[in-house]
Amino acid sequence: MLTIGQLAAYAGVTVRAVRHYHQIGLLPEPERDASGYRQYGAPAVVALIKIRTLADAGVPLAQIGRMLEADPATFAEAVERIDTHLRAEINRLETSRKQVARLAAGDSLVLPPEVVAYLDRLREIGTSERMMAGERDGWILMAARWPERVVEWVPGKLAQLEDPRVVRLYQVLSELIETDGTDDPRVVEAVDIMVELAEQAESAGQLDFDQAERDDTSFALLDDLADAADKRAERMRELMRERGWDGWTRMQRL
Repeated sequence: MLTIGQLAAYAGVTVRAVRHYHQIGLLPEPERDASGYRQYGAPAVVALIKIRTLADAGVPLAQIGRMLEADPATFAEAVERIDTHLRAEINRLETSRKQVARLAAGDSLVLPPEVVAYLDRLREIGTSERMMAGERDGWILMAARWPERVVEWVPGKLAQLEDPRVVRLYQVLSELIETDGTDDPRVVEAVDIMVELAEQAESAGQLDFDQAERDDTSFALLDDLADAADKRAERMRELMRERGWDGWTRMQRL
């Protein structure tokens, strides 16, 4: 006959686990002997080993009692159901592992390869990482709203980077975002470039927005990203309004 400590050690569980199994009715609790101790025999050891084995296999404690009392056919059916559940859980965890592994890939976690290539190009022209963070967040918003369209927009964005003025704009904004001061002359330089590009696009008829670009809510969110990126954003917008323009992602004539 075994004490509760000896029983727990024999079955490879803790005394606390044995007491918990008693409490939930999973393992019968013997009466105390004349000395006031509970003594456990072989049936208790066998039952506890079965409980531990099923619990280690992932079987919920609420199901173990019914399984121990089931006939062989019913027990086999229960095992099959548990196995199916475990396979589904393994698949879920494998998917989670792949998603976590993709975190190391950075931009590619939530963006298509074409957009990632565009972001890589921005890095190549000297765009700062703080500026890149805002650019990436903008593409995440666009990919969520227009998952089929974003890839179509990438070639045009890459073509814009062939324009030295666009490259300079990214460089100026990257420099600004790393500094302080609303009177920084680069604020005016950035506005000059943006207005010049907008006027050129207007002359070429490139400001005729398609249906997707008329989604005011989505573009308001994109502009909000830009406004939140730097405290001088409002000053820049004031300067643009003075010249008859407004907006970040979708500049428009006032």
